[in-house]
Amino acid sequence: MAGRFSRAGLLCATALMGVAGGPALAQEAATGVAPAATEPGDTAAASVDGNEIVVTGSRRRTTLQDAPINISAVSAETIASQRLDDIRSLASFTPGVTVADTGPGSTGAIILRGISSGDTSVGGADSGNAVGVYLGEVPLYLDFKLIDINRVEVLQGPQGTLYGLGTLAGAVRYLPNRPETDRFSLDVHGRGYAQSYSDDFGAVGDVALNVPIVRDHVAFRTATGYYANAGFIDYNYLLQQPGVSDPQPGRATETSTGSLDTGNYGANFKRKEDVNYEHTFTTRNQLLLEYNPDIKAYLTYAHQNTRTGGRQANGAGVLGTGRYEGPWRYLEPVERDADLFAAEFDIKIGGVAQLVSTTAYTKQHITSVDDNTDLLLDLDYGYEAFPQFSSYADNEQHYRQFNQEVRLVSIHGGPFNWVIGGFYNRLKFDSNRQEYTPGFAEYFDIPRPDNLEYISQVNSKTVEKAAYGEGTLHLTEAWQVTGGLRYFKYDAEVSGGSDLPLLSGGLARMPYPSFTIDPSRIRTGDTSKDGLVWKANTSYKFGEGLLAYFTYSTGYRVGGVNRVVPCLQPLPAGQNLCALPNELVYGPDRTRNKEIGLRASLFDRRLQLTVDGYEINWSGVQVPSQTVNGAIGITVNGADAVSRGFDVQATLRPLSELTVIGTYSYVDAHLTQDVTGLVVSQGVRYDAFEGDRLPGSAKNSGSAQVIYSHPLDQDRRIEAIWATVYRGDIYSRVGLRGNGEAIPGYVTHSASLNYVSKQFEVGLFADNLTNKYAVTAISNDISSFNQVRTDVVERYYARGVLTPRRVGIDFRFHY
Repeated sequence: MAGRFSRAGLLCATALMGVAGGPALAQEAATGVAPAATEPGDTAAASVDGNEIVVTGSRRRTTLQDAPINISAVSAETIASQRLDDIRSLASFTPGVTVADTGPGSTGAIILRGISSGDTSVGGADSGNAVGVYLGEVPLYLDFKLIDINRVEVLQGPQGTLYGLGTLAGAVRYLPNRPETDRFSLDVHGRGYAQSYSDDFGAVGDVALNVPIVRDHVAFRTATGYYANAGFIDYNYLLQQPGVSDPQPGRATETSTGSLDTGNYGANFKRKEDVNYEHTFTTRNQLLLEYNPDIKAYLTYAHQNTRTGGRQANGAGVLGTGRYEGPWRYLEPVERDADLFAAEFDIKIGGVAQLVSTTAYTKQHITSVDDNTDLLLDLDYGYEAFPQFSSYADNEQHYRQFNQEVRLVSIHGGPFNWVIGGFYNRLKFDSNRQEYTPGFAEYFDIPRPDNLEYISQVNSKTVEKAAYGEGTLHLTEAWQVTGGLRYFKYDAEVSGGSDLPLLSGGLARMPYPSFTIDPSRIRTGDTSKDGLVWKANTSYKFGEGLLAYFTYSTGYRVGGVNRVVPCLQPLPAGQNLCALPNELVYGPDRTRNKEIGLRASLFDRRLQLTVDGYEINWSGVQVPSQTVNGAIGITVNGADAVSRGFDVQATLRPLSELTVIGTYSYVDAHLTQDVTGLVVSQGVRYDAFEGDRLPGSAKNSGSAQVIYSHPLDQDRRIEAIWATVYRGDIYSRVGLRGNGEAIPGYVTHSASLNYVSKQFEVGLFADNLTNKYAVTAISNDISSFNQVRTDVVERYYARGVLTPRRVGIDFRFHY
């Protein structure tokens, strides 16, 4: 029923570099103080020798190799050469980042350094507040496609003293290319491919256009693309006529769990192939208004629409279904519609400071349908007494976010520089869910002809305010110390209600055709909190090619109100789907992060190496749980944990034509205390214990790239790239308690061969070259696999699967 999501260090800081060069990097001043970043307009990507990436994650422009904090970057060249379309593919080449391949139906759950406590899910995620995600200067949680992106920066660990959005685990920043007033440019990209287990071809096309309107003053830049990615999951047992067709013609017996292949297939079922396709239209449009180099503004509108027809998952062979086959009775389409409006102002105030002001409004509208049959069967309320019983649910969610950030960055030079800022963020979330049971009302003579079985409406609002700042003192040209502080305050509130039209006879509170919940069943709740977090950092440059740094930082994640209807008191007789007073709200959780890192550039920059070790102590961990009444998914504060690990990344250039890039990440994230009843399975609460591993992220992961570039005449070259990605095993639940599983690790390979000239590139590629089958996530748990209610086999358990092999052609045109 409604809302049942369960209703039952070290950061490597060497870039993943492409082989193309970029604009020259302005050198640091003689004082050793890095110049202020020219964000939001900065688009510098690499130094003059093509061997460095410029980053601005510290709010100051510096080479990645000289950045005194835990930051990694993926360049535009790597994004292009590895065909990285979104955060899911990007994570494979970014140390310490885990994003499961759960298909286009969601943004994906981003996990940094193992900071995750929730079960895995084949549905991914469309929101999250452990990681701050930015498009330019705008915080959001949307997977805008990586077209016309200059670079992606990942900052591991809390970042609340440099960024408006408070972050528990870190921040991911998408830095787009900005409009330019002095030149016209056009970039066209296309990709076509064939995919294993799919009857359709896949295609991607995008274009980036820069138009100078008034030289030195006005320019417009647009990046627009369409993604028609092929699906490979077949739904072969869709009901021909819900409420009439028999969902399981072959019934279960004491010796057999039954089959879907018996009986008259055509009378009961139909099929739909490749349902997990992706159709995405995306556009990002920027207008630059520049009064002079010291006063400029960027106005941005971005829109993205994604549609898919079903899950990227299988039923683990239930009722004889296959690896790339979903056993569900209904199509499960998802549509996600997102818009962003932003105004960014960049103003230099004399020679003292740079003012950056960002005002933004983002909204996301998500509609979806899911097969609700097994959820109702799993509640064991006897729905299977109707022989043709099945159920589906219509879902609608709205996210609306307004934020304002104002930041001052010093530019006056000297041994001391600083950043101060203020931040306001308001997030509103509304959700509606209606569950239907076709034919059920007629069978039991219930006066609800639309068969509406359950309805819920939940509205919540969270407002966060913060003031933050950092100061850096350069004691010598080689040694600096930094301190930062943040004050935060948030307020959260929720209201909502639910009803059960069928079980109340369709007469008591919601007579047909009403969808209006009785006001007496609407409840509200609220919570608020404030506090401080801080940061201390120091670095020492032992020479031109050796830098060491140490950081101690604290972080937090806002608490909130569970999006569940509060219970009536006293509880009415019958079925109740609600939260008790102690289940309504949850508080913030916090991290204390210690890390030490070393960056080396050796042998005339032929070898660049980063090693970073960390320990993160996580207290008051927000963990998933369930309400006592109705087993609705909620969040509670219930544990303490620690994450220890290290990252290694190296870039080796043994020959001028050959580059080898390797990454390795080790994450040991586990509980540091025993927790009573932490994990819930089939209504039973299981204890968790000190040392139990946290779910969602791999303990071991790594990647390797070999890039060979053979020069031809007239600035042309032949480029061959081989990439291998390793992801170790992942736990689906804390410590495998409550029927959790260890999801096996896997290795994938990709290869490409490209012809590259100044204006044109074309190449052949193969992703998942060996056509590796792998499980990426699990929904529910193995105890529900082949579970029988009377003589009906549930199909509740699901396994997300990796995208199979793609082979195709990719081209680019630059003008």
